[in-house]
Amino acid sequence: MSTMTTEYTENTAEPIRFDTKIAVLLRDDLEPWQRLNVTAFLVSGLATQVPEVIGDPYEDADGVAYLPMFRQPVLVFQGTKETLKTAHARVLSRALPRAVFTSDLFTTGNDRDNRAAVRAVGTADLDLVGLSVYGPRNAVDKVLKGARMHP
Repeated sequence: MSTMTTEYTENTAEPIRFDTKIAVLLRDDLEPWQRLNVTAFLVSGLATQVPEVIGDPYEDADGVAYLPMFRQPVLVFQGTKETLKTAHARVLSRALPRAVFTSDLFTTGNDRDNRAAVRAVGTADLDLVGLSVYGPRNAVDKVLKGARMHP
């Protein structure tokens, strides 16, 4: 897994080092469109609950403003259904900020029905297809042990 994330500031070549990691784990049997959809939904959950992951707003040379985005890279991993289940148990035991996406959410079309679909299934029986997590690098690495970087 990655060691230290590096970003360069606007006014200097000095790297910014993050002691945290934003990661998404996807089940390896998803279709390409599903991988994109699941990733987008999962990271939106982190952005709403962990404000420190959001950077400053953007502006182009003509002064047009754009929304802020994550201040650090999002690393995307993949693994088997069992890898995802194990990572889920680990993230729960470490009480890290997380979001889940279950296979049932591919059949719903709105937030209300998404929440109802997750609420209808016990934790151990969730058919997870994706998980996002944020936290200290070492803790996130332990949660994702056994997963591999998405190609």
